[in-house]
Amino acid sequence: MSDFNFETAAVRTQLERTEFLEHSVPLYLTSSFVFEDAEDMRASFAEEKERNLYSRFSNPNTTEFVEKIAKMEGAEAGYAFATGMGAVFSTLAALLSAGDHIVSARSVFGSTHALFTKFLPKWNIETTYFKVEDADTIESLIQPNTKILYAETPTNPGIDILDLEHLGKIAKKHNLILVIDNCFATPYLQTPIAFGADIVVHSATKLIDGQGRVLGGVAVGRADLIREIYLFSRNTGPAMSPFNAWVLSKSLETLAVRVDRHCESALKVAEFLEAHEQVNWVKYPFLKSHPQYEIAKKQMKKGGSIIAFEIKGGVAAGRNFLNKIKMCSLSANLGDSRSIVTHPASTTHSKLSVEDRLEVSITDGLVRLSVGLESVEDIIADLNQALS
Repeated sequence: MSDFNFETAAVRTQLERTEFLEHSVPLYLTSSFVFEDAEDMRASFAEEKERNLYSRFSNPNTTEFVEKIAKMEGAEAGYAFATGMGAVFSTLAALLSAGDHIVSARSVFGSTHALFTKFLPKWNIETTYFKVEDADTIESLIQPNTKILYAETPTNPGIDILDLEHLGKIAKKHNLILVIDNCFATPYLQTPIAFGADIVVHSATKLIDGQGRVLGGVAVGRADLIREIYLFSRNTGPAMSPFNAWVLSKSLETLAVRVDRHCESALKVAEFLEAHEQVNWVKYPFLKSHPQYEIAKKQMKKGGSIIAFEIKGGVAAGRNFLNKIKMCSLSANLGDSRSIVTHPASTTHSKLSVEDRLEVSITDGLVRLSVGLESVEDIIADLNQALS
């Protein structure tokens, strides 16, 4: 199995068949598992044998899903969570202790930012940010108690790119745990572990599911670190449900096909937007105008499905654009089969000051577009009529 290419591993990594010789893996909707006798039960809880005990710990469906992601990412082990933020929080909580320090890119998902600034400080865990464009300053921010270097790339919602190789070298030099949120790229487009990441996290809710059906998260990486995350999670209970794992495992079978189409359409849409008179600028990793285009080409197979662009006219123009959209969805999700537009300054980030928004590249006219699987001509037509 390890010799298979990405697409084959996504389809052919599966549980052993039961006595019924099913072609598609069955759904294991059970909260617990039984034991043959007292000795079997004792040995199982003593972890002298590998087997399922309770679905908060493991379940055949979550096991299959995790094994697929681990193979795709080149990881040793993993654990599946109810949500992407469950994966992020559990990873940090399991690996950090009171008094530890994090160095992180400033451009991170809003809920991750809240963890760093509102919740982890309750346990005396502090975070120092660096700007994406100032990645050369990272080493100056490292303290004796720094334990984790954290980043997401491409970033949300500004679609900036961080150099994974650069981050990997810094983490290794200073003996830090490098944690990368790979949600926007998926393991099909980018494998951070190949550049030195120790842990990779995903919101499986996005492109991994790809159809807006279920929530999920996953963390994969070094076996010793995943062991700590597993022990924390089996006691605190953020586990993925068997049903969601079953759905997501099936979704992985079509990940490459879907993401290829997303990327093909997104590049065409980005080129259209870049030429539109009502658009100031466009950020898409595989546009040559992107500030980190060369880095994106080095570490990504294709540019992904997410585009950031700025409409002329600020907040009012952004709201007007949303009101004129006809086909694309107005939603807070992304990575869906349906194209989705959001205007962060008037919605998800409206409570931040202008200065705070600009720190993470959110201008008043910024629009985040998640390009779906519709006809690219129809997507462009909808955007054009809304912009015009």
